[in-house]
Amino acid sequence: MLKTRVTGLLGIEYPIIGGCMQWITGPQFTAAVSNAGALGIMSSAMFPTQEEFRAALREVKKLTDRPFAVNLNLFPALRPIDNDLYLDIMLEEGGVGIVETSGSRPPEELLARLKENDFTLMHKCTSVQHALTAQSMGYDAVTVFGTEGGGHIGDYGLTTLAMVPRAADLLGIPVIAAGGIADGRGMAATLSLGAEAVLIGTRLLMTDECPIHPEIKRRLLKAGEMDTLPILGSVHNVLRVWRNQAALKVAELEAGGAAFEDILEIVAGSVTRNMFEGGDAEAGIVVCSQSIGIIDDIKPVRDVIRDMAREAEETAGRVASSASP
Repeated sequence: MLKTRVTGLLGIEYPIIGGCMQWITGPQFTAAVSNAGALGIMSSAMFPTQEEFRAALREVKKLTDRPFAVNLNLFPALRPIDNDLYLDIMLEEGGVGIVETSGSRPPEELLARLKENDFTLMHKCTSVQHALTAQSMGYDAVTVFGTEGGGHIGDYGLTTLAMVPRAADLLGIPVIAAGGIADGRGMAATLSLGAEAVLIGTRLLMTDECPIHPEIKRRLLKAGEMDTLPILGSVHNVLRVWRNQAALKVAELEAGGAAFEDILEIVAGSVTRNMFEGGDAEAGIVVCSQSIGIIDDIKPVRDVIRDMAREAEETAGRVASSASP
């Protein structure tokens, strides 16, 4: 069994964390990941009102008695996000011991409140320098997120392979690897580089419990490692997405210097949400890692987590055996 500082810190069975995904990681999916022995992370930004978020917290606590986290979104958003309001609800309801922040540097007042209330804190970083800053701010662990990953990959183009060993060398807190990891081989590789857990997103899209339309899953299963592209570099918010008609149109608009309002008509969260529900695979954007090329089946979350951990142990053992004289 793989045990690291992260499994101890978070109280989880496997050193695997399910990535926060907008419109996907609600209470049911978050609970499914946690019940599988990993850490589920629920998106707070999915819930526009405090009462909706309160209801989601109550639901996830009914569905799992295992640790789960809440993500506080610090990226620029069309709908202003007051994370203090989400924190108010977490404190009132209880049961949340872990918070992940992602995006910009958190406001000092928010971070102080989180620390005062003894939350275990993780921050998602797209450079080692950002990870060092997070450590200096008092975070308990950091995720270093390489450009191979799906979602907000930052402006630096740094790979998981390059960042993980450097972060492990320089930081005293645990490092979580993310970006392009979709099986036990990738997990074993990043653990060998010094990571103490992995964060996965795209692999979890291809699960029975993932609440996106079956047609989207069917199309993604056909995708290869060349079928993603980064967009939104023109507004310094680089996002790796699946290469569908919507993504290609955004790239075309950016190349032509289009106004952001024109791009927004395609990338708006409401468009993606309708796409996930209705199944029109070309209508909006889907965040997607280059690892999509090694995913060839849809199965329960529990099987994904357990198979990944088992394959990681087998891979590490095989490498150790082949290196023996």
